[in-house]
Amino acid sequence: MFQYIARRVTLAIPVLVGILLATFALARKLPGDPCRAVLGERATDIICDAFIKRNGLDQPILWQFWIYFKQVVIERDLGVSFRFGRPVSEIIVERLPVTIELALTAMIFATILGILFGVISAYWHNSTIDVLVMVGANIGVSLPIFVLGLLLQYVFALLLKDSFLQLPPSGRLTSGVVNPPFFEVWGWNLSPDSAGFTFFSLMANLNFINALLTGNWTAFSDAFKHMLLPAIAVGTIPLAIVARITRSSLLEVLSLDYIRTARAKGLAEMGVVFGHGLSNAMLPVVTILGLQLGSLLSGAVLTETIFNLAGLGRTLFEAITARDYIIVQGVTLIVAVGFVVINLIVDISYAFLDPRIRLS
Repeated sequence: MFQYIARRVTLAIPVLVGILLATFALARKLPGDPCRAVLGERATDIICDAFIKRNGLDQPILWQFWIYFKQVVIERDLGVSFRFGRPVSEIIVERLPVTIELALTAMIFATILGILFGVISAYWHNSTIDVLVMVGANIGVSLPIFVLGLLLQYVFALLLKDSFLQLPPSGRLTSGVVNPPFFEVWGWNLSPDSAGFTFFSLMANLNFINALLTGNWTAFSDAFKHMLLPAIAVGTIPLAIVARITRSSLLEVLSLDYIRTARAKGLAEMGVVFGHGLSNAMLPVVTILGLQLGSLLSGAVLTETIFNLAGLGRTLFEAITARDYIIVQGVTLIVAVGFVVINLIVDISYAFLDPRIRLS
């Protein structure tokens, strides 16, 4: 197991370097001048010449990449944003938790309901319930995120206003709801320049976790209500795909001989379906769940814009439009590392779901 993990991590290094190099080169091929994109009307030729020289943008692109690569690997520094004049690592610490909360909430929503609908559809296949579930799945896959997001806002924020079903249409917390960092509530004195402060600040920006650690149930409930509509909007497509894959995989497993043997031995039907059938049908479902994180990230750009969430998706979009190469590179690197970790976790989970698989 440890050899497998070490081999996968080693093979991931050239992948990450290649992704960073491609992003580095493509970002600089975008039309437009970062100086004029940042300064606007205040940009003059003299100021922009100094800006380009100060940031090394007049150097050959391979030399720029080498300098940036050494900065990231040796100094562990993602650089300073052109637009904000702040370290990219600070911006990511502030905005990554929003995307993590959105992705995890959407994935939980898609996984639970997707597997449930898939099991129902497979058990009663070719019935009215099966047809309705599959029609709903097709609609869920076909409905664009920006359309569904606006419809959810219209229904739950306007049509159901002043009812118990009303949900906030944007933001992360209601104005006036305070969710102080748990390390301040616990009386920890951390140096702002320490690695511990960065890690705990990242954790504290996760509203759900921070509220649980401090016992702030008002903030937890408010954060959950704010995250419901974005999670439904971005999680509907993964939900539909998971339901279809679960149905297909479970139907194949339920037709095997050992399922008929389990039923012949008098096992309860739910035990046969969930204990013997679903557990052996989970490999393709887990694979799809790992792949769907890509769709959650791509959907996060639209979702975070519609619901006014300052996460990585919206940050990446704004950085591209502002020609802020440093933020684009930093966010891309973080996302690529996340994909590598998720795929590694998915591969390792195969051995636990199916003991016949060995990762040696």
